[in-house]
Order: sequence, then C-alpha cells, then structure tokens
Amino acid sequence: MTDSSSNVDNRFYPLPCMITLASLFCGFYSIVAAINGEFKTAAIAILVAAVFDTLDGRVARMTQSTSQFGAELDSLCDMVSFGVSPAVLAYLWALHPYGRYGWLAAFLYVAMTSLRLARFNVNDSTSSSKNFIGLPCPAAAAMISAAVLFSHFLGITGEVKHISLLLLVYLLSYLMVSTHTYYSFKDLPKFKMKRFQVLVGLLLLFILVASEPQIMLFALFLIYLASGPVYDIITKLRSTKKTRISLKKRKP
Repeated sequence: MTDSSSNVDNRFYPLPCMITLASLFCGFYSIVAAINGEFKTAAIAILVAAVFDTLDGRVARMTQSTSQFGAELDSLCDMVSFGVSPAVLAYLWALHPYGRYGWLAAFLYVAMTSLRLARFNVNDSTSSSKNFIGLPCPAAAAMISAAVLFSHFLGITGEVKHISLLLLVYLLSYLMVSTHTYYSFKDLPKFKMKRFQVLVGLLLLFILVASEPQIMLFALFLIYLASGPVYDIITKLRSTKKTRISLKKRKP
C-alpha cells in the first residue's frame, strides 16, 4: 500500500519561491504603509507585488521548476498581497468614514479573495481554458491601487469619502467570484496587423502610460474591469443571433 502523499510534487525551488516571497513582502509593506497613512506608497507596493506575482509563475515555467509546493505558497502569498493588503488600504483610505458598512465591505473583499483563490486552485488543474473565470485578485487589488494613485493625482493625499469608492469595493468583490471571462495574457493574441504595426502601437501605449501613469493605469485597469461583463454580453448576443439564423433556415 503506497502513501497518497508520495504522488504530490512537493519539491522546493528557491528562485521562483523567492520571487513569490518578494510579492508577499510588498503586500506586507503595503499594510504597514497604509497604517502609517502613506496611501500612495501602499498603492505602489501592491502594484509591485502584482509584478512579482506575474514573474514567479513565468520564471518557474521557463526554468522547469514548477511544483505543488510553489503553487500553494503562491496562493497563500496572494491572499496577503491581494486580499488583506488592498482591503486594509481601502478601509483606511476610503471606507473608514462609513463605519460598519465600511469594514464589512473590507471584510467582504477579503472573503471573496479567499473564495476566488480556492476556486482557481480547484479549477486550474481540471480546466483547459487559458482565460480567467472571474476577475483575478491581482487585477482587483491593482484597481484599488490605481484609484488611490488617481486620487493623489487629483490632489487628494489623505482620506477620501465618496460613495463610488465604497461601491467599487463591493463591485470588485462580486467580479472576483463571478463567472465573467477575463483574458489572462498567458498567450499573446494573433494580430491581423503586421508585426511592425503592433510594435508601433505597443510603443505608443508605453509612451502614454509613462507620460501620465496615474491616469493611464486607472484607465487601463478600469477597461480591464469592464472587459469581462462586456465580453460575456457580446458572446450572448452572438449566440442569440446564430440561434435565430439557424431557426429561420429550418423554417420551410
């Protein structure tokens, strides 16, 4: 009789794990900065954590050092960096004035992040789709960070009280556990344009982001936030149109 745990790949690879722990460090530092009232620094730390989170998986695949241990470590670190950290930032920055409704919104965000990660861990091994089902928690955390940076650009450096920010946290909580499809960027799309035109377009986008990062990051993450529901609506409309066309062809 063999032990079932022997089939689990629990090997430890230092390089991708250190990148994952760097993401955890940024998330923890964001919490410290938010407690100290340094909301802009806290927002930047979450964005840096998202960069590390993107790198660790790619480095693991490139160096052929993926393991179950690394996947579990990544999930635990994501819970802190993209669950607890943005919730603390949102609460201290914008939700505190709403009292009970504010901290409940922050808790809801943390709870939905945990559910999102649990569902992803279960579906990742069984699903063949390369896209995300539900808004990825790094993108949700980045949206909160981009909102902080955008408000700082507008000259608001302290606490903010606006109902739209409270609704934003509730919206992000819903989108993370929704069934909307979000593009994962794991594989580059096949462009119909020539590669040179794509290169020019990407260069122009880079220049726009570099010129006004606080505005462009907010706009880009807002577009990505809306892309899931919009994609599903377009897909449903197309399927409905195809159904109507097929029904018309069947009629004598």
